[in-house]
Amino acid sequence: MNKKRTSHFSKACKVIPGGVNSPVRAWKSVGGQPVFVSHANGSKIYDVSGKEYIDYVLSWGPMILGHAHSKVSKAICNKAMKGTSFGAPTEAETQMAELISEAIPSMELIRLTSSGTEATMTAIRLARGYTGRSLIAKFDGCYHGHNDSLLIKAGSGVATFGIPGSPGIPAGLAGLTLSLPYNDVDALQKAIETHGSRFAAIIVEPVAGNMGVVPPQKGFLNKLRKLTAKYGIILIFDEVITGFRFTFGGYQNLIGIKPDLTCLGKIIGGGMPVGAVGGAKKIMERLAPMGDIYQAGTLSGNPLAMSAGLCTLNILKTKKISFSFSDKKTNQLCTEMECLFAAKGIAVCINRVQSMFTVFFQPGPVYDLKSAQKSDTAMFARFFHGMLKNGIWLAPSQFEAGFLSFAHTQKDIDKTIDACSKTLKNL
Repeated sequence: MNKKRTSHFSKACKVIPGGVNSPVRAWKSVGGQPVFVSHANGSKIYDVSGKEYIDYVLSWGPMILGHAHSKVSKAICNKAMKGTSFGAPTEAETQMAELISEAIPSMELIRLTSSGTEATMTAIRLARGYTGRSLIAKFDGCYHGHNDSLLIKAGSGVATFGIPGSPGIPAGLAGLTLSLPYNDVDALQKAIETHGSRFAAIIVEPVAGNMGVVPPQKGFLNKLRKLTAKYGIILIFDEVITGFRFTFGGYQNLIGIKPDLTCLGKIIGGGMPVGAVGGAKKIMERLAPMGDIYQAGTLSGNPLAMSAGLCTLNILKTKKISFSFSDKKTNQLCTEMECLFAAKGIAVCINRVQSMFTVFFQPGPVYDLKSAQKSDTAMFARFFHGMLKNGIWLAPSQFEAGFLSFAHTQKDIDKTIDACSKTLKNL
């Protein structure tokens, strides 16, 4: 084991719980001690010893233009010279809201926050306040931040409310949330027919990215929209990951479904901490100070985050950016990897939605949390460490998404395929 890596991690563990500030970074599911990063540029990330890796984590999705993009970095530096936080309105916040609303028409009014977790928390509170109902529903394997209402485990059946997913969450609060199997239309219909008039909201990742990449099956989201509209339930799309990843807008733009509320994060901050919740004017007007539902944030709409986000979105809006080209590159990567696994006789199922992908170590198909959990996590861990040794930076968990940026080149793809071939020889 790298002595410098061990030293950095040991020091961190003395002052930070588990040595990390977000659990997956600790590599618990793959074993070993985490690599500490020094810097990054383009499609590459570098550890403290100077080793280079081709990065498919991209800070868990935000770095769609690649790391340290010259225009984004310049925008941040220029803004920092004028002050980093004011606690007062700025023009940039309005510009950001206008740009998002233009790109995602369902977001008629927008409230900026400092994280995706804050955005989903606000959306749930808003839905409950607007409808006067208390119950909500989510889907197994979909992660919407660590707020109490959403960090729950499924109950004992599809019509049973949840149990706390972590100590510190009151059972009574968890009991107000129902967790349903993703992509299961029958379970969805049963739950809504049973509890529909009591539901304030149903929140969903339109493309699941937190049990690995799991796309919605045909008709699932349409049925969800139809049923929620029928019973007066607020439909919340959590597009923290998918927002601006596949097109200049949300995944909702591509499928023609209009949710009542949408949560964003990641890409709209250009790598800086950010979140946003927006939706129908009649709902959003209930937020303070217009309405009676309270939400606030000292650093909401932070100038540095706005500068990075505006720069990123304006670049994505230009015709120079081709989302279809990124789709083709990701398709090539996944197809060639599949061929290598097949030649080795190792069963994998690679789920992909444009520039998001996950290699599941099982035959598949993977369409919900239960099917995802059939994966060979020990095999994934060996693959992860093999790829890392060969200069490829993957998410340290079987149940996470991989991403491509516009900075990834054909040379990067070729090197990744070569690294995969080398890794499989020793797997």
